[in-house]
Amino acid sequence: MTVTSSTSGKTPASAGPPGSGRSPGSGGRPAPEGPGTAARPGRRAEADDPVGGLDGVGPPETARERVNRRWAEILQETRVAQTGVQILFGFLLSIAFTARFGTLSAFDRALYVVTVVLAASSTAALIAPVSIHRCLCGLRMKREVVEAAGRMMTCGIVLLALTIACTLLFLLHAVLPSPLAQVIVGAVMVWFALCWYVLPFRLRRRAGRQAP
Repeated sequence: MTVTSSTSGKTPASAGPPGSGRSPGSGGRPAPEGPGTAARPGRRAEADDPVGGLDGVGPPETARERVNRRWAEILQETRVAQTGVQILFGFLLSIAFTARFGTLSAFDRALYVVTVVLAASSTAALIAPVSIHRCLCGLRMKREVVEAAGRMMTCGIVLLALTIACTLLFLLHAVLPSPLAQVIVGAVMVWFALCWYVLPFRLRRRAGRQAP
């Protein structure tokens, strides 16, 4: 008499080929990933900053860390630029109340008005990041605030350069012959362009060529 096992009609669950990610008895569904492979929320540094943290040293930055760092850098830059433009603006406002101001020519008066308007516009652009942040604070728009503040900083620096050029021309025109004053102002502004724009863009292009 032959005894038949109760499991003779059943086959063991297939474990699947190695590396397929299927577990026995899972019905063909992939096994859940372990804690070491799970994506952590907020870690988007690979897309935002593939070289890692600041200057490529240390762990990668999260998107929030990068936005906060850029905002802190903008605030430091704003403090430096605001100090210069405010001192220059105060100096320009005091000229109109001096005794010699009434003896200026029509050209000097027009140049003075243009210079004061440029200084006021530069002041408004450089203080704009503070106003933007205050108006949008608490609305979860930190990235937009940083981008807008960066644009206003660039605009304010350009207006500051024009203000310095007009101020220098206004002062030199009063003590030097007109052609010589214009030549000196032109040479100074070329130096400003080299320091403020040409050098940074050359460094940026060199870094781009050296990047992997």
